[in-house]
Amino acid sequence: MHPLLTLAIAAATIAALITLGYAGLCWVSPFTTCQRCAGTGRTTTRVLRRPRACRRCDRGMPLRLGRRVFNFFHRLRAEATR
Repeated sequence: MHPLLTLAIAAATIAALITLGYAGLCWVSPFTTCQRCAGTGRTTTRVLRRPRACRRCDRGMPLRLGRRVFNFFHRLRAEATR
């Protein structure tokens, strides 16, 4: 077997495992903690350090990117088959 072919197969296998692992994570745990507010749903203003609602997540637990992509394609397929 050619060494470059072996390397390509190994790289494709690793990429497939990472992709399937992330897809499984999005299925089991579709929400993640917000990086800006650390999951509290509250941030502070820059000037007076007053607490306010986080504009990025609204509740502290936004959907993962992979789950948003899955939901988009799921809705697209559901609308196409009606």
